[in-house]
Amino acid sequence: MTDDAGWQPLPPRARTMFLITHVLGWSVPVVPALVLVGRLLTWPWPALPAALAALVLLPAWGLWLALRRYRHTRWLLDDTGFGYRRGRMWQVETRVPRTRVQHVDLKHGPLERRFRLATLVVHTAGTRDSAVAVSGLDADEAARLRDQLARQVDNDDDAHAVA
Repeated sequence: MTDDAGWQPLPPRARTMFLITHVLGWSVPVVPALVLVGRLLTWPWPALPAALAALVLLPAWGLWLALRRYRHTRWLLDDTGFGYRRGRMWQVETRVPRTRVQHVDLKHGPLERRFRLATLVVHTAGTRDSAVAVSGLDADEAARLRDQLARQVDNDDDAHAVA
């Protein structure tokens, strides 16, 4: 997964959206962590640093994960089909041959709409991992990808109908 020829990064706006969602997501466990610290540590002296650590470290962990997710996510559309690559330590590369694409969807959540982003969902033939979802794409780019993949599906259907 070291060859980046043709692989496209996510737009910088996706980094901001990933930061917000990860910090909010990792802030949710802060409340149970604070309750647990309050229950287990009855003395205020060790409880206060543990509570502050939970308040700071969990959201900071979310920031770190968001930045890594953004930095190590790439996509590719070429003549053979669609590719999605993510991860640094646990790397995943998914290739969807254009002949396996069944249909393509776009999703726009509230934060994605705010940052003009979208999630492209490529549905494939088969049952195992039958959809590939790429979030954080530029909304216009995602629409272009959807249209281009849909045209490839239509062209393949037409070619099979003639044969």
